[in-house]
Amino acid sequence: MCDTCVVLSNATGNGSAFFAKNSDREPNEAQYLTIIPAHDHRAGEKLRCTYIELPQVRHTYQVLLSQPYWMWGAEMGANEHGVVIGNEAIFTRVPAKKEPGLIGMDYLRLALERSGTALEALKTITNLLEQYGQSGNCSAEHGLYYHNSFLIMDGKEAYVLETVEKMWIARKVTDFYAISNAPSITTEWDMISDDLIAYAYEHKWCRDVHNFNFAQAYSDFLFTKFSQGCERRCHVMDLLESNKGKLDFSMMKHILRSHQLNPQDSFPDRTLTAWNVCMHAAPGPIRNSQSVASLITQYRKDGITHWATGTSAPCLSVFKPVWLSSGLPDIGPQPDHHFDENCLWWQHERVHRSVLRDFPTRHMLLEPAIADLEKRFQKMVGDLKTSDAQSRFKLTKSAFAMEKEQYSDWLSLLEQTPHQHRNAFYYNKYWQNNNRKAGITV
Repeated sequence: MCDTCVVLSNATGNGSAFFAKNSDREPNEAQYLTIIPAHDHRAGEKLRCTYIELPQVRHTYQVLLSQPYWMWGAEMGANEHGVVIGNEAIFTRVPAKKEPGLIGMDYLRLALERSGTALEALKTITNLLEQYGQSGNCSAEHGLYYHNSFLIMDGKEAYVLETVEKMWIARKVTDFYAISNAPSITTEWDMISDDLIAYAYEHKWCRDVHNFNFAQAYSDFLFTKFSQGCERRCHVMDLLESNKGKLDFSMMKHILRSHQLNPQDSFPDRTLTAWNVCMHAAPGPIRNSQSVASLITQYRKDGITHWATGTSAPCLSVFKPVWLSSGLPDIGPQPDHHFDENCLWWQHERVHRSVLRDFPTRHMLLEPAIADLEKRFQKMVGDLKTSDAQSRFKLTKSAFAMEKEQYSDWLSLLEQTPHQHRNAFYYNKYWQNNNRKAGITV
């Protein structure tokens, strides 16, 4: 489960535009940041996606990806032309197919590698979708099958695209927009596949083809209800609406870190059903995913800066500046589902899981240090007198290093602070099991 939003420049206070996403997945489903260079390909070359092959194009663009360790595709990313995309699982009355095929994360990467604008990315996805459809397991640990929605942005314009099998519907964004794990387009759209309305009418999900409501016709009741996708989307939209005209980088961070929808999530061991934008996992089939990576893209007149965590739990992570033109420093090996002390995601996970032993107390201990680091990084970016790749690379490398240097001090601080909250036994058991499977000691 995930949450994604975009804000166009007419809704901010300083002419910037923003994309923001939390990627929610299984607790041990590590994600990693990677930059893949542009490449020219041979005629007739084949491309292997997560499950299947398809024809490669002659040229693919440079991309920044936040990628679950086991798949070819990505949960969110950007390309050299400033196109940025996030996808969401949505559950519909049409059962998602299980045979190996293209999954939503594959479509996201394909669009980034092949598209120079947001509209081109939308057309790349829909053209491939109508040819290949969507199917396949989307989880590393168990069976999870779904259809997809996408928020696609290039700084100047943005689109929401929602899909069911080979069918789709799209709407151009005017000021801002948010998507979660529920269909969001209702009676207003700008583009639509030929058969979407007819299919709903044939199945009696729509009584009048002239008054078609996509979300009403296609939403699956059970998964949509228990994922609280509609509630999370409304919460983000309310935050965007109430801050329209003054939306900025700080507000985008605040949205991704929000626990406001279900304040009881300040005690994540006390609920098995409540969801938030900043998601913390708990035992059971409903809350078994958490925010494992986050990305904010900031469009300014002087260029594009990507602020990435590369780590889980945005409320406990540091957003660090990244530019495609300058690349990423060495942040350790690509992770998998086992603990690796040399891997950034797992290094931070020791901090994260230590906090979970007493979240109400320990969470607040780290907030000032995280805020201080981010303030320093923003100042470093603001003071940067040149946009040359070498200077930007040094800044990014310094930011990642400065964060990692804090981990041992943070762990010591957490361990030295007496517990003030005792977790529910089933919650402790759940995390002990996750830690055992990952081979991590906390």
